[in-house]
Amino acid sequence: MKGDLIDNLPPVRGRLTAGAALSRGTWFQVGGPAEVLFRPADREDLLDFLARLPSPIPVTVIGMGSNLLVRDGGVPGVVLRLTRGFAESGVTEGQVVADAGALDVSVAKTAAAAGLAGLEFLMGVPGTVGGAVRMNAGAYGRETKDVLLWAEAADRQGRLHRLSPTDLSFGYRRSALPLDWVMLRAAFAATPGDSRAITQRMGEIQAQRSKSQPIRSRTGGSTFKNPEDRKAWQLIDAAGCRGLIRGDAQVSEKHCNFLINHGEATAADLEGLGEEVRRRVKVQSGVSLEWEIKRIGDDLQEGWTP
Repeated sequence: MKGDLIDNLPPVRGRLTAGAALSRGTWFQVGGPAEVLFRPADREDLLDFLARLPSPIPVTVIGMGSNLLVRDGGVPGVVLRLTRGFAESGVTEGQVVADAGALDVSVAKTAAAAGLAGLEFLMGVPGTVGGAVRMNAGAYGRETKDVLLWAEAADRQGRLHRLSPTDLSFGYRRSALPLDWVMLRAAFAATPGDSRAITQRMGEIQAQRSKSQPIRSRTGGSTFKNPEDRKAWQLIDAAGCRGLIRGDAQVSEKHCNFLINHGEATAADLEGLGEEVRRRVKVQSGVSLEWEIKRIGDDLQEGWTP
């Protein structure tokens, strides 16, 4: 990709930024820049941009950066981030409808304020609605697929699609949503309940998460998916990886399915540490752990140079 990509993009009403830093917008706080970062003004701005964007230019969508590792070489093409204008949630005819950029925690609170139960588990999902639908995020015994009614997404040509749970073919931490489609909205089923009981359950989830996970550290959430009938953290612990260090990156002592940046780690440190964990677990148990954290972009020595 060329450094003048921004000069060859369609005009927008939102904001296009060349060489935009991405590290400040991720929980790990590491990684290189976006070749171009696009923050659309609204839905129409986004759809028009996608429709007019030349097809060879890659588009990468990111949310709040909670389950994301941006490699040190940065991300070529256009990185799309939905912020203002894409973060509302509300209740319509008993359904909770939320934009893709709305925080999962905010959706749970919207439901609770309306006296609707069933979405409390979203208090334990650190991300946005778009990411939750794409990866079938879940916590505390429930997954997005259990409550999703429909999702709305735009394809690479800027065309809108209304998708049912069947269309999305949900599996464990995955969906069939094409990688180059952009999630826009989703509706969730909820049932009438007692607001005080709902709020209490949300508080319990929040407290349990704070007690068991290093949420105040520079981390990226659960690093690896749980293998069938196994717990990733138990396999990691059994392989002697709790507290393992590479550079300024460390496997959390508190919850060993979390990686931590102690302040000076690079993305390569974190990814390399994760791969070493995978290697040791494979040797010790024969299980090949699968990354849950999404890794994007190039290493410093390859591809696009920021």
